[in-house]
Amino acid sequence: MQLDLCPKCGHILSGPATSCPHCGVIFAKLVQAEARKKQADQQPEEGLLRRLFLYAKPGEHTVVIGFKAILLMVLVAYGLKLIFTPILDFPNTSWLLHAVNLVFHEAGHVFFSPFGRFLHVLGGTLGQLIIPAVVTCTFLWQRDTFGATVGAWWLGESFLDIAPYINDARSGQLMLLGGVTGSEVEDYHDWEVLLTKLNMMQYDHTLARLSFSIGSLLMLSAMLWGSYLLWKGWQSRSSL
Repeated sequence: MQLDLCPKCGHILSGPATSCPHCGVIFAKLVQAEARKKQADQQPEEGLLRRLFLYAKPGEHTVVIGFKAILLMVLVAYGLKLIFTPILDFPNTSWLLHAVNLVFHEAGHVFFSPFGRFLHVLGGTLGQLIIPAVVTCTFLWQRDTFGATVGAWWLGESFLDIAPYINDARSGQLMLLGGVTGSEVEDYHDWEVLLTKLNMMQYDHTLARLSFSIGSLLMLSAMLWGSYLLWKGWQSRSSL
């Protein structure tokens, strides 16, 4: 005799039923969710960029989408605050994220130190940009596109974070790690060293604004990207 089993938890059913008395799953909704997943798997291959950046996992639970929406709202609110903060005031506004970026900044100096003085100095900036870029690419590789939007947001914030440092290259008034300013210690301010070697010191403010603009654009793009993915996920949500 063939036993009727719950397709979700395997509980033995005493007879025909519309839901499982053990796990509570409604069979009709389970069938609908499986049909949506099967339909998504059978769809024609989309463009590479669309599959890479706009993939939303079908049938995610409503609660999961809700948590993602809360996270996105936090990123939008804080991101807009940072974007509309003047460069000179930015260090006081983003001190929490700056502390996180600083870890990877200093690690970048250490990692690039074997490659000569110039890369050693530049390595700090590279470090705090490479890590969020790697995080973004890792999420994309795992097909977690919403996670990738968070990584892209962080990458944008890192561009904002280095803008005040570039902007301070000539004046040397920004307080640096160690409790000193660039004007107090010679050959200590990263961007003073870099722009001096490149003979581009006169462009410090321009490069700072460029970095801030790139960061702002990345953050805004990440917010819109995340919003689209949430909307797409909501369309194929599951309440199981």
